[in-house]
Amino acid sequence: MRSDIRDQSSDIRGNMQAVILAGGEGTRLRPLTLDRPKPTVPLLNIPFLHYQLALFSRHRIQDVILSVSHRPDAIRAVMGEGTVGDVRLRYRMEESPLGTGGGVRNSADLLSGRLVVCNGDILTDLDLTAVCRFHEENRAKATIVLTRVLDPTQYGLIELEPSGRVRRFREKPSAEEITTDTINAGTYVLERELLDEIPEGVPYSIERQFFPALLERGIPVFGYVSPSYWLDIGTPAKYLQAHRDLLSGSMDSPLPIPGKRLAEGIWAAEGATLNARCHYRPPLLIGPEVEIEPGATLGPFAVLGARARIGRAAVVESSVLWEESVVGQESALASSLLGRGCRIGAHVVVQDAVLGQGAVVPDYSILGSRS
Repeated sequence: MRSDIRDQSSDIRGNMQAVILAGGEGTRLRPLTLDRPKPTVPLLNIPFLHYQLALFSRHRIQDVILSVSHRPDAIRAVMGEGTVGDVRLRYRMEESPLGTGGGVRNSADLLSGRLVVCNGDILTDLDLTAVCRFHEENRAKATIVLTRVLDPTQYGLIELEPSGRVRRFREKPSAEEITTDTINAGTYVLERELLDEIPEGVPYSIERQFFPALLERGIPVFGYVSPSYWLDIGTPAKYLQAHRDLLSGSMDSPLPIPGKRLAEGIWAAEGATLNARCHYRPPLLIGPEVEIEPGATLGPFAVLGARARIGRAAVVESSVLWEESVVGQESALASSLLGRGCRIGAHVVVQDAVLGQGAVVPDYSILGSRS
């Protein structure tokens, strides 16, 4: 399948470039993003940006500009310079936040021809080759990828003509005003010359200003309704869901689950072994140098970061632990997120909680929805 993707439309994609809009502060994902920028939060112990870069690579888009304004040095420290795999990664800094449209305009001097733009918090297995083909066949100047949602009242909607051309935009309609269930999925194909329509150096929205302005001028803007998996990972609930979906195979991930598969649905870093005196319930991912004491129960849907420690008879399920976090003996952790270096004491119950870097929960505490 992927070889077919690579063979069919190289003429359509040509030497296309991409811009990832990663200028936000990740406020919805706090306190986790107080420790590190949202583009680098781990997803199955891999910095999130690697998933987006791998998707571009899958579709032979190998020149990517990362538009950032918040903690750029921290992002560089994780992602490095030059190439990531076979993708060339470059950075374009914003002196002050410029919004989604301003962030693309700020990268314009690095761009030519046709480009893909995507928001930096979207996990998807979108068929970019098919989107580019649709854009070409319709002679579009701009194509907006759309996804369907169950409750359209929470989003701005995009209405299409039967041809796929965008008819109009509707901002968060009431239930009586709903005319479609398609929303902006945060990925676009644009012709480079359109970027000259965006003012330089000022905040500007690609969704609320740029696209409506194109529509008013009669410039052909099309909507591509995608059946692909799509998830905004920008809230704790969605971030946790992303781990569940990757572990369960609900999406065609551009990256494999890291480590070695030790049993059906159980992956561990190289060199790890399963302690026969523990209980492992798939799906489950165990990171490098994790210590697990006898009697512990792990999973389903548990992800343990590097050097995490799980105490005797502890239970961890439907939860994600970042590096060096500790769960004490006979404690239970469910549906929770632990930032780097958290310390959960002994005989503790934690449920539906999000703990930032270095948080400490004393022995015999109850935290979360059961408190």
